[in-house]
Amino acid sequence: MPGHSVSRKWSREEAILVLSLYCQIPFAKSRKTHPQVVRVAKLIGRTPSAVNLRIGNFGSFDPRLRDKGIIGLRNTGALVKNIWDEFQGDWERLAGEAHRIESAIRKPGSSASAPLVSGEETMRMTKTRINQNFFRQTILASYDRKCCITGIDSEKLLIASHIKPWAQCKKIEKLNPRNGLCLNALHDRAFDCGLITVDSRYRIRISRELLASSNPTLRKWIARFAGKKMRLPEKFAPDPAFLKWHENNIFVD
Repeated sequence: MPGHSVSRKWSREEAILVLSLYCQIPFAKSRKTHPQVVRVAKLIGRTPSAVNLRIGNFGSFDPRLRDKGIIGLRNTGALVKNIWDEFQGDWERLAGEAHRIESAIRKPGSSASAPLVSGEETMRMTKTRINQNFFRQTILASYDRKCCITGIDSEKLLIASHIKPWAQCKKIEKLNPRNGLCLNALHDRAFDCGLITVDSRYRIRISRELLASSNPTLRKWIARFAGKKMRLPEKFAPDPAFLKWHENNIFVD
C-alpha cells in the first residue's frame, strides 16, 4: 500500500475497507479520533480525517439515514457509489473481501484476491468467525450498543440476534444487518423460543403464556413491554419481511 499522499486516488481496496468500517461503527459517533477510524487510516496510509470523510460519503447513500434527515457527505465520486451498490445485499462477500484486503496489507506477500476458504476445517472456522464478528459488530453499532427492547447497554450482555434463524436463512440472508436485532441475553432467548416477537410495525408482542404469568419478575422484565415500540437503530432497520417471518413461524401465541 502506498504511503501518505493527499493527492493519490482512492483504490477499490481502500474503499471496501472503509465501507466495512462504516457498517461497524455508529455513524453519529464517527470522527477522526474514533479508535477504529484511526486504525484503518494507519492501515491504508491515509489521515483519520480522510477516512472519516469517506465514511460520511457512504452515509449519503444510506436510505435509513436519509429517512432520519441525515444527509451524509455528498460529492462522493463514482468509486464510493460503485462500491456501495456492489455490496448492498452481499454482506458475506463484503466481510470476506475486507478481511482479505487487510490481511494482504499486513502481510505483503499474501494476495488480496486469494480465496478465504481452502477446504480445510481451520479455514472454514476462520470464515465463520469473520462472518459472525462482522454481523455482531454491525448490529451493535447500528443500535448504539443498546438492547432494542430494554435499553441495556452492557456489551457483555448483548446479543446480535438473527430474526430469521441462521440455520433457516438463505446464504444472502445470513449476514444481512436488516435480519438482526440487538437484544440482551434474556430477551434474545425469549425471542429465539418464540415467547416474544416484533411485528412489522416494530411493536413488541408477548406470548399469552408470559402475559398470563403472575411471576413479578417476568412481568417486570418481559410482560410490561407488550405493545411498546422497539428502539429503532441508526441504520439497517429490521426488514418488515423478516419480522413477519418470525411472527408467523417462531412466535407462539
